[in-house]
Amino acid sequence: MSATIDVPVPTIISQNVLIEPDAVRILDRRVFPFEKAWVTCRNHEEVAQAIEAMVTQSSGPLFAAAGGMTLAARDADRLGSADERREFMTAAGRRLVATRRTNNQIRDVVAELLEISEATVAAGEPLAEAVERAALAAGDRYLARSRVMGEHAAVLIPDGATVLTHCWAESYITETLAAVLRAGKRVDAICTETRPYLQGARLTSESLAEMGVPTRLITDGMAAHLMSRGEVTTFVTAADRITMDGSVVNKVGTLQIAISAHAFDVPYVALVQAPDRQAPDAASVELEDRDGDEVLHCLGRRTASELVTGIYPAFDVTPARFVRAVVTDRGRFSPYDLPSYYAGERA
Repeated sequence: MSATIDVPVPTIISQNVLIEPDAVRILDRRVFPFEKAWVTCRNHEEVAQAIEAMVTQSSGPLFAAAGGMTLAARDADRLGSADERREFMTAAGRRLVATRRTNNQIRDVVAELLEISEATVAAGEPLAEAVERAALAAGDRYLARSRVMGEHAAVLIPDGATVLTHCWAESYITETLAAVLRAGKRVDAICTETRPYLQGARLTSESLAEMGVPTRLITDGMAAHLMSRGEVTTFVTAADRITMDGSVVNKVGTLQIAISAHAFDVPYVALVQAPDRQAPDAASVELEDRDGDEVLHCLGRRTASELVTGIYPAFDVTPARFVRAVVTDRGRFSPYDLPSYYAGERA
């Protein structure tokens, strides 16, 4: 019987968002790993502002929004009537969903917690405990589904592979590579730096290195050249959303790497827990454009001429024809066969 390979859990996965008796504390990913700082939020509005300010990214906003709904429930319990509590929770949920519209994880966790809230109000019971319990359960379920998804994805990564990844894919990429390592396969990683917040340079590379994966960093414009030299085996990213027609919505820059991968016959594997059945195609997804001023700065310092302005489309769309496989918590799918994920379920 072979020994179990113990793969360390990266710091940023194990310490993310803390729901405390009087606040929600969010690990500030804008300064990690150089500093381990926390942003303290006393109400759901402060959580919303933290999400908008990029204190947390990738799936971090799911955990933060769940924490924000917990704070809202505590505040709602101080209100008088059931209708006031309902209205307060609905408004809090609407505010949190509006923070980052492209990724549907906030939308889904808020909808779940609003259902819990409605049932609790209807039963005449206090909200805070029920919503907090459901918020913590949602986070645990997300991590468990990521682990299952990672096991499915690991099958597509051969022994000795060099995996290229873009931006910060949270537990999607860490669980995938952990499954590769548990299978006894060797793997190394190349991370794009991911301007303008350098999530790849600071978050992904740090996390994969903590896991014991040999990790190298490149600038965002180097991926195609490395593929042309045969130095990349597989291109793997998370997806902020995958639509039912197989379009992959992810951090801007994914599209150009996917096109390069297609040109050099490098398989592109997109990871998502589930395709979004509410999004039939990319046209149905609101793509966030952030303040162009953000691309003129890096880590708080201006890096561009004072004479220019910036443009910052935060996400792009990779068409299904450039995607080799979509991996979910229910297995691996062709990007053209995503309705099969929901086979047997009621729409």
